Amino acid sequence: MIFKHQFFNDYSETAHPACLAAVALNPTQQESGYGLDNISAHARDLIHAQIHSPNADIHFISGGTQANLTVIGSILRPHEAVIATETGHISTHETGAIEATGHKIIHTPHVNGKLTPAAIDYVLRTHPNEHSVKPRMLFISQSTELGTVYSKTELQTLRALCDAHNLYLYIDGARMAMALTAEGGDVTLADIAQLADAFYIGGTKNGALLGEAIVIVNPALQSDFRYALKQRGALLAKGRVIASQFVALFEHDLYFELARHANTCAQRLRQGLSELGFTFQTDSPTNQIFPILPNRLIEPLQNHYGFYVWETLDNNTAAIRLVTSWATPMEKVEQFLANVRQWM
Repeated sequence: MIFKHQFFNDYSETAHPACLAAVALNPTQQESGYGLDNISAHARDLIHAQIHSPNADIHFISGGTQANLTVIGSILRPHEAVIATETGHISTHETGAIEATGHKIIHTPHVNGKLTPAAIDYVLRTHPNEHSVKPRMLFISQSTELGTVYSKTELQTLRALCDAHNLYLYIDGARMAMALTAEGGDVTLADIAQLADAFYIGGTKNGALLGEAIVIVNPALQSDFRYALKQRGALLAKGRVIASQFVALFEHDLYFELARHANTCAQRLRQGLSELGFTFQTDSPTNQIFPILPNRLIEPLQNHYGFYVWETLDNNTAAIRLVTSWATPMEKVEQFLANVRQWM
């Protein structure tokens, strides 16, 4: 049996040893439950130091879909809707979770995975009154589902639109670490906290065993959020299991170090494939890349590596998705490129 190295995603490996060690530290120590323990308090302090927003509420939760449905479901009133691109995670990969909370997603076209002011303006013009749902929130991902990154100027533009039209800005941060450490990026966690009403910091895709940190910056949205967590089954009795991993990730900047490695591996793949003459669906500086390859090359690669065929473009070519992680060995990256050269 041939072992296939996986480029499917960035959570194929269990966890970074520091995160596992943090969970196992002092296993018989008694703590309060439901996120009211000392470990969770320490993790919050570390995140507060990064976001420069001491009054933000921080809650630890098991996964991204749960974070999205809990935040969006708690913020929006029954007649209110969220605007997202047609490629947005809530639009395509959450099994109708947002709709199941009773809220419509208004899908828009994207530009390189990004929500644009023009698309938002169109939604607002076509939803003018009580005979349609009321657009009330923008949903974006940083980095996007296509690996691209919003610049600080782009985020400021979205924030200005939100202020002008009384909208909330919510940011899915499943791959926030990769966006923050991308080459050429100009956005910090403090910038995110300044511009968003709420967001989450992803751990699952950046070395944690599991877990995300929801950050609610807007004071008007903080009240009773723990009730929403409990109602959605997200208020964990042993929430410190997740919080302890964020201590490991943020105590010595491991969070950023792991993401840089993931980005470096993907960008080496991108460089190598570009040098061989291949093009890409998007200009991604993060750990997801989407090269366009001939089918005759994709087939032998699939026999030796795990990856998704993302989109069939014509009878002869397709875009594939390659995702690297905090644990991707660089030798596997070089081996992949060597095999491409061999079989092209």
